[in-house]
Amino acid sequence: MARLVSSSLVRGLVRSCRAPSTATVSRPAFQQFMTYSSGISGDSNVNGGTSATRVTADTDTHQDFQPTSKGSDMSLQDIVAQDIKENPVIIFMKGYPEAPRCGFSALAVKVLQQYGVSITARDILTNMKLKESVKAYSNWPTFPQIFINGEFVGGSDIILSMHQKGELKGLLGDSAQKGEQDSAQ
Repeated sequence: MARLVSSSLVRGLVRSCRAPSTATVSRPAFQQFMTYSSGISGDSNVNGGTSATRVTADTDTHQDFQPTSKGSDMSLQDIVAQDIKENPVIIFMKGYPEAPRCGFSALAVKVLQQYGVSITARDILTNMKLKESVKAYSNWPTFPQIFINGEFVGGSDIILSMHQKGELKGLLGDSAQKGEQDSAQ
């Protein structure tokens, strides 16, 4: 049933897209109504989504009702600094803690999870400008990059070494103690 409805919908769209013999249409009819920003040209926001959606073919739409950009006036450098300041433990990594996309990022997350701390993360693969801003902020070339209590600590190798030496618990401080208490209950 779903396949039948889907096929009918596609056939209807294809028929509506065919240009009449007396006029030429540069784009199919369903594409004339909306233009989406791809995010590839550098206009993506920090989270990797697109920042603009415009209705281009509807001249009857008043400008007050057209979609607007939800972008911020803050630079990526400012956003990185704010993230580091506001989050006790933040990791700029490839992927997310639930789905790391490289072994080093996975290792860093596993080590931090040993302490039960709340981890904030940003995926640097979704936005290359974010990746470059983080590199410039820390003056460190590789990822993941872990910041604890507003200070750059390093990557997965440094976190692992600190964990093995018992130094990481002291650095995490109250966050680690709270996490241990929560896991004990």
